[in-house]
Amino acid sequence: MMKKFPYYPGCTLKQYPKKFGIPSEESARALGLEMVEIPRWNCCGAVASLTADDMMHQVAPIRNLIRVQEMNDEGLVDNEYRLVVFCSMCFNTLKRANMMVKENEAALNTINEFMDREQDYKANVEVVHFLEILRDMGFYRLEDMIKKPLKGLKIAPYYGCNLLRPKEVGIDNPEAPTIMENFVEALGAEVIDNPLKSLCCGSYHTVGGHKDIVAERTYAIVNAARKAGADMMITACPLCAFNLDDRQALTKELHPEFQHMPVLYFTQILAFALGLEDKAGLEENYVDARPILREKGLMD
Repeated sequence: MMKKFPYYPGCTLKQYPKKFGIPSEESARALGLEMVEIPRWNCCGAVASLTADDMMHQVAPIRNLIRVQEMNDEGLVDNEYRLVVFCSMCFNTLKRANMMVKENEAALNTINEFMDREQDYKANVEVVHFLEILRDMGFYRLEDMIKKPLKGLKIAPYYGCNLLRPKEVGIDNPEAPTIMENFVEALGAEVIDNPLKSLCCGSYHTVGGHKDIVAERTYAIVNAARKAGADMMITACPLCAFNLDDRQALTKELHPEFQHMPVLYFTQILAFALGLEDKAGLEENYVDARPILREKGLMD
């Protein structure tokens, strides 16, 4: 019987269902974890507020956490006051807002009074990333469930900022993380340590007037992974995925000698390893990973 978790998809999983939403949901289902989408969810706010006194910015994320309370009250999930998130940006934003109201009773009261048409948030929800669910489940169990071990494939995890920073929010040691490395090993692939795995990808410069900054970061990060011996990179962040994958086009323009490298969502490669090749959305990435997978004898 599947264990039902409250699940926050966020905007990107809905905008790019084939390469992020579907691989995430189907992989979880294959592992016996049913992701029950929270009803009437709204955007998390995209980034955490950097202003100390900014209650309005916390309304959107806290409203989503109220939905988790409602789902538990209605028996729609297995009494799990844990909200599962796949997108590292949504995870970071939701968790920071949650921590703020848990530590500041006055702020919690203010938000509850403002949202007078909602039930009060009791600050009883835990925001967790899907990688944490896999870690709690045991990566050894994940290894037993793999249908297509990725033997011979060399993968470089890329964390970026939001999975690790700030320290009190991150899912692992910000200086020496291992959770994605353990994940890659469970899939049967070889872990490649990229020394720039937590360097910022350039973030929102990609939609401003400084796309060249992002292209230079992509050049540095991808080249570091290649120099270390990686065949591909994986990430959990949609913005990092765009900057390191799609922005390779501009990187190539600025640096003609640059060699493309596939950058996948971690759930894409998980879906593939679980035998869900048709659900992995590999055709949706700017740099196609399928030639490398065929070269390694992992797909026809």
